[in-house]
Parts: sequence; structure tokens; C-alpha cells
Amino acid sequence: MAAAAGGERGEPRTEEFVYGEEDFVLQGAGWEAEPDAAPASRFDRALLDGWSDRMERGSFRYRLGPLPTRVLPGSLRLVAQLNAQRGTERRPPQRVRSLRQPFDPAAFNFTRLRPDELLLRLRRAGAGAGCEAPEPLLVAINASPLERGHVLLLPEPARGLPQALTAPLLRGGLEAALLSAHPGFRLGFNGLGGCASVNHLHLHAFYLAQPLLVESAPAWPLCRRGRLSFLTGVPAPAFLFYAAGPAGLEALARDVCRAAEHLTDAGLAYNVFVTRGDPPEGAAGGGGG
Repeated sequence: MAAAAGGERGEPRTEEFVYGEEDFVLQGAGWEAEPDAAPASRFDRALLDGWSDRMERGSFRYRLGPLPTRVLPGSLRLVAQLNAQRGTERRPPQRVRSLRQPFDPAAFNFTRLRPDELLLRLRRAGAGAGCEAPEPLLVAINASPLERGHVLLLPEPARGLPQALTAPLLRGGLEAALLSAHPGFRLGFNGLGGCASVNHLHLHAFYLAQPLLVESAPAWPLCRRGRLSFLTGVPAPAFLFYAAGPAGLEALARDVCRAAEHLTDAGLAYNVFVTRGDPPEGAAGGGGG
């Protein structure tokens, strides 16, 4: 890893994080042991070290300490956290008037991030035979964090892309998920009308040291290839797209984006959640991501 160009003396630098398939953690740490005690990957160390450095420098809107966390009683075992500062000190969400709302350069967008808000530039060194490397992604802090390590993954901000999911962004996010050894590293996409607060293309990523229902919920297969299932026993209807390893990520990203486009055509807002999970195996099996 090499440091990229920075600014004045003492200003933190955006580090170039070059990775290859050898960096993928195919078997992440499970929940049997204390998650935060599991060995960290090179990616985890780079992200969390940079995130902690920016917290110490005061780059966030508030200082995030340990959050009161509780698993609610009941079969869903929902995880609840109290983060009052997120509710009171975050930037007000932008108004969404259309699921296909164009990018507005006059509104807040990620071209306005300060240099100290940028942590890493993820770049794949090689993608293997038959597929192209995903486009590089910037990793920036979320200045109003939900949890430890809460960051944004951004394609080149100067392109001014609206918050409509693309296969290159999602594939880059899926690869980032495989770079982490922590079982609680997850990624998410909030679509327009689905709690997106900034209409500029981005993914969220964060660490949450709790297992979630979606990672083991029953799933009914909807196609023979096994990549698409329907999750049951969860609070809201959800499709499950699953890949068993790195070779399936490009096709998986395309499938998810096709589904997102169909939902948008039907006037339905959507969200996408990326996590490790069990392979879908019908009613007796589990979810994945």
C-alpha cells in the first residue's frame, strides 16, 4: 500500500489500497468467538486505523463512543441501538421527488468532501481471466456515523452520478465485503425514496458486532441456478441474491441491478444489504448475501 498525494504538512493522506484475489477472506471469522477479537485483515486494519485517526482529529460531526445495544425479545431478535447524536446532528436529508431524480450539483454532494474525510482508494490489481477489474472506489468517512468504521464507498464523485445502483459500484462493494475478516462488516445501499439522504451515488459500510436475522432466515429458491431466492420470516419482503465465491460476483451484481431497475420501473423504492450468510437451501436452509 502506498500513500497518495496529500496536502499541507500534518494533513492526513488518502491511501492507495491495491488488492488482489489473494486478499479475499473466503472463510470469515464466525460468531462463536468475540468478533472484535478475531484477526483483522489488511483491509480491516487500513480502514479502522484511518477511521480512528479521523475521529481523533475531529473530522466527524460528533465523537462516537460505545453505543447502548440490545437484542429485542422475540423470534426476530432485532438489534436496537441508541445513537441520539445521529438523530440530532446529522445533515438534513435531501428531499426526494422522484425515484429517477437527476443529480443536482447545487445540492450537497460528495465533491464537497474535505481531504481529511477521505481514507482509501480501493483498486483491484487484476480480475482474472474473462472479467474486468471493477472501477476504483474512494472510501470516505460518514461524518455522522451509525457505528464504528462507518464509511462511504464512492465511484469517482466528479462524474455526478445520481443514487441509482450500478453493477460496477455493487461489484466493488461485494469485493470489499470479501476483503474483511470481521463477521460484522456489512454494506448497504439506500435507494431514492428508501431513506437515501444524498442523491449522489454511494454505498454505506460499517462494522456491527451482532449476528442478524437476514443471515440465517429461511429462503425459497426462485430459479434453478440458485442465485435468486425469496426470504421468509423477515420483517419486510426481500429477495436474496447469493454467490458462493469471487467468481460469481460480476453476475450477481448484474442480477441485482436488473431487479433494482424493474422495481424502479414499477415505482417501488428499494434498498440493498450485503452480508455474509449461509447458502440458500429452501425452507430448511438459510439466507446469504
